[in-house]
Amino acid sequence: MPELPEVETVRRGLAELLPRRVVQHVSVFDSPKSFPNASVDVEQFLYGATILDVRRRAKVLIIDLDTDYSLVVHLKMTGQLVFRGDTKFGAGHPSDSLIGELPDRSTRVQIDFKDGSRLFFNDQRKFGWVKLLPTIEVVNLPFFQKVGPEPLDAGTTTKVFIHQARRRNGTMIKPAILDQTVIAGVGNIYADEALWAAKIHPEMRVRDVSDERLSTLFTEVVKVLALSIEKGGSTDKNYVDAEGRRGSYLEFANVFRREGQP
Repeated sequence: MPELPEVETVRRGLAELLPRRVVQHVSVFDSPKSFPNASVDVEQFLYGATILDVRRRAKVLIIDLDTDYSLVVHLKMTGQLVFRGDTKFGAGHPSDSLIGELPDRSTRVQIDFKDGSRLFFNDQRKFGWVKLLPTIEVVNLPFFQKVGPEPLDAGTTTKVFIHQARRRNGTMIKPAILDQTVIAGVGNIYADEALWAAKIHPEMRVRDVSDERLSTLFTEVVKVLALSIEKGGSTDKNYVDAEGRRGSYLEFANVFRREGQP
């Protein structure tokens, strides 16, 4: 499953391409669960809508429309978003769908824009989805109600991180920061790297980690996430862009897959 840096890479690419495009039509292939939306809502709030922005919350993408509705997209394990128009962009699970002719067997949703460009949601395993919701109601999705603060948001200060971590005082520190209700989007690779950089053993209990060391840990979490976004994500063989490029963060990782090594 993609982590925060991979999803942020998708968001940044789509945020440059989708705004101001007008939705003309939507086709759903083979999997109604991938697009569980009432036709009356699609016709009233999606057709003819202009895309305003592309946001991210944790590992979920939010495409805001000028109808006060939003498309909420969860890629899950094998999802892809592929844009075809005056330029090409795509990211997600590695398969020929990123660079081949579309739609194909993995295409679940196709969005046609008025200018002739198209956005494809591909998903081999059919776990992902695209939901159309009033923008004001997006925050009420059960997933968003539970997820913790964004580590890269300006409002997520060291004090906030320490407070969140202390809620799991009896837990080992690594599972605590992997807990999406504590902090959003920190995956296994990034937890290992941040803990190593902060010189904190992953099996230490949170209660045994001082506030000063938690502060250092938060600084390192932010650093590793920012570096991974800069390098296009970690990918680890299952996340590539439309040109077939994998993220390069793992080339800079210090401890991932080095168990037992000095």
